[in-house]
Amino acid sequence: MKPDDTSMARLMALAQAGDRQAYGVLLDECQTWLRRYFMRRVAPGQLDDLVQETLLSLHRKLATWDSSRPFLPWLAAIARYRWVDHLRQFYRAEEGELADDLPGYDQEPAIAARISLDRLLASLPEPQARAIELVKIAGLSVAEAAQACGQSESLIKVNIHRGLKKLTALIEKA
Repeated sequence: MKPDDTSMARLMALAQAGDRQAYGVLLDECQTWLRRYFMRRVAPGQLDDLVQETLLSLHRKLATWDSSRPFLPWLAAIARYRWVDHLRQFYRAEEGELADDLPGYDQEPAIAARISLDRLLASLPEPQARAIELVKIAGLSVAEAAQACGQSESLIKVNIHRGLKKLTALIEKA
């Protein structure tokens, strides 16, 4: 059976109602769909892990699906977020493997840029500077930054927006 939106939506509705057999069939169909979705996006060695991570996300988000909406776009959105997270992790791992002592690599511009950035961030209120540092520089998600700072996600977003606006004004004035 080729996964189609109508049958998958019906299986999802049954799974939300507690039908274990429908949930098992739904997971099988989603796995087939996800393998096709990710096949051209990731290396073959990463495919199974990414499919499993996405199925776990689907399981966690099971109660959020609205039966009046199509199922496959909802699944595609989850898959896309998992794929982006996977790419972030993959590229972070590659960055860690780079050596700083490469021949011809001059650290002076990087050090000067970091000093300038630190001075700019020091001109901001602490919550704004911390939010920008965690999300925009360290690469944490808004949720991870909110947890690290003990603030709500919306407050992190507001702090980033206001902080970047102030930094823009400072740079334009200089």
